[in-house]
This record gives sequence, C-alpha cells and structure tokens, in this order.
Amino acid sequence: MMNNPDILLNRAKALRLNGLITHWDEIADADWLAAVLQWEEEERSDRSMRRRTRAARLGHFKQLSDYDWHWPRRIDRAAVEDLMTLSFMNDAANIVFIGPNGVGKSTLARNVAHQALICGHTVVFRTASEMLGELAALDSDAALRRRLHHYAAADVLAIDEVGYLSYSNRHADLLFELISRRYEKRSTIITTNRPFADWSEVFPNAACVVSLVDRLMHRSEVISIEGDSYRFKEAAERSKAQREKRTSRSSGEKVPAA
Repeated sequence: MMNNPDILLNRAKALRLNGLITHWDEIADADWLAAVLQWEEEERSDRSMRRRTRAARLGHFKQLSDYDWHWPRRIDRAAVEDLMTLSFMNDAANIVFIGPNGVGKSTLARNVAHQALICGHTVVFRTASEMLGELAALDSDAALRRRLHHYAAADVLAIDEVGYLSYSNRHADLLFELISRRYEKRSTIITTNRPFADWSEVFPNAACVVSLVDRLMHRSEVISIEGDSYRFKEAAERSKAQREKRTSRSSGEKVPAA
C-alpha cells in the first residue's frame, strides 16, 4: 500500500517536490522512492517542530506525568487530562486556569500548549505583562497591526499570569482587540489568580472589561484549582533537607584530642 504509485505521487505533490514530479514516469517504480519521500517528510516534520517550539517559547516546565495531583485541595484531574486530547480546539473554545499562586496553573497551561505543538499546531506562550507591554510600546500603527496579527494567528495563544499586575486602559483595549480577533476562531488559554468578577481591579476604569470577560467566558472551560503554593512546599522541603544534612555532618565530626 505504501508503495502504491498514486499514493507516492500525492505525497510528492504535498511536499512540492516538483523535480521528482516532472520526472515521475521515469522514477515511479524505483525502489528508493518511498524511502526518499519518508526521509523528506520526517525531516520537514522535525524542522517544523523545532521552528514552532522556538516561536512558542514555552521554556522549561514539569511534565504532566510529574504533576502532584494530591497537593491541590481541589482540582478536576479528569477535566485537565481531557484537555490533552485538544478536543476544545475543534470548537475554538477557551481554557481558563484559575487559582492562587503556586498551584501549577502555568505548568498545566504549558503542558496543554506543548501537546498542541506535538500535534502540529502553532502556539504562542507569553505572560500578560510581556505581551501587553510589547504591544503598548509599539510606536507605529503598522507595527502594531503586524504584532496583533502574530498573536491572533496562532492556533493556541496562552496568556500567563493575568491578574498579577494592574494595567492601564491602553493595555485593556489591546487585550480586548486581541481576544476579539480570536473570538470563535482560535483557542486561547488564560491563567489567572483572580476570578473574573475581580478583573475590574486588574484593568481599573477600562470600559471594555465586561465585553472582554464575556468573550473569554463564552465557550470556555474553567479549571478552578484550590490549594497552597507548591513552590513554598518545595522550598520548605529543601530547607528541611539542608538542616538535616548540616545536623548529620555536625554530629559526625570528630572532637579534636586534648
């Protein structure tokens, strides 16, 4: 089946290997043809993955298999694992991770974004302050339009840490413009430590907040996480281990002879 000439020709056309296609009658029965097409497909797939990974800028993150599901007091594990199927993208649905600092919202968002990368999608992952600061600093309408298009065009846009800082009306308008461009077209992932009812404090005096939240909430899945900071837990465990190590070294030291 894999050596069917028609299938091989379609693969060559998909790869736009015009030289091979031009001489197809001469090479259609060659034993090496299927291997060459497979090499080209694999190399292009690898290059695409590397390019999209660089553009996504996910950074280092803990894999979902290493996530401590027992640490949060409340989290819907089944709902999070279902996100990894990427079925939400079929409806251009949004994902919102809400919870206090340190419960793994960014880790979960990065895992979903990485799964989208693996499946061939384009992904952009930015903190809210980084993205909105960049957009607000652009000094020409043309540059702003290009950058808004960059963020709006990604199959998955993850905006991390909304709510950790307060923003001006200009920032609110830019976020509203971006979400409006993506609305019902592409999926957006948000992580926030504030319920939507408090977003008027994140964007004080911004007239667009209600409409912004409305667009984000429509066709969205909200994953609420309750618990204490896992980073504080790890820091406490490291401090305890260091104390025990120092105590062990101290008790093992020999007392100098008088």
